[in-house]
Amino acid sequence: MKLDILAITAHPDDVELCCAGTLLSQMALGKKVGIIDLTRGELGTRGTPEGRIQEGKDAAAILGVSVRENVGLADGFFANDEAHQKAIIPFIRKYQPDIVITNAVDDRHPDHGRGAKLVADACFYSGLRMVKTYDDNGNEQEAWRPKQVFHSVQDRYIKPDFVVDITDFHDRKIEAVRAFKSQFHIPDYQNEGEPQSYISTPEFLEFIIARAREMGHSVGVNFGEGFTSARMLGVRDIGAFI
Repeated sequence: MKLDILAITAHPDDVELCCAGTLLSQMALGKKVGIIDLTRGELGTRGTPEGRIQEGKDAAAILGVSVRENVGLADGFFANDEAHQKAIIPFIRKYQPDIVITNAVDDRHPDHGRGAKLVADACFYSGLRMVKTYDDNGNEQEAWRPKQVFHSVQDRYIKPDFVVDITDFHDRKIEAVRAFKSQFHIPDYQNEGEPQSYISTPEFLEFIIARAREMGHSVGVNFGEGFTSARMLGVRDIGAFI
């Protein structure tokens, strides 16, 4: 299955928080979209790895993405090295995305910046035919390099290179975020004495909504999601900026 866009991020719920509205907007245009989580988020203060996998499935159903898979890297302790790059490259070659969206280049959580660099490097090496990887049936995969790698803006503010209007999709984005009941402020979640975390307070969800308003306001719409790019971006039609 070839995908147009593949979101590859460190933790289950990263995609929902930082780029779900963009994915929804692209699916509305007929694009095929998938999600790859690098880890199961097993170091999270709340919930369980198994529970977060199920929450990811629930969120994927809300979003309507074509596929969601988990690489199974160690939460908190993955590295940007050959072994970890070669764990990601098979997914890139399997789905052959034109665009990859990944974590912020720098953020409060160390996994985000490290994951951003890991994914960007894996995208480059995926395009080298001398890097050998194999599919589930043992067949050698063809080299594939995405045309673009975009980085989200997450907890820390980073001035975006561009902003996507997600006004029509913001409510559904928040619904997908709320699918991660163990992680965020969901009143009916039975936490069985689990401690409060940085992201489980009511204020954090308010911040996520406020950030989307901030990004949208910067381009004259109600809600937006911002992204950065290591490459200079260009368009054939300046009317696309209207």
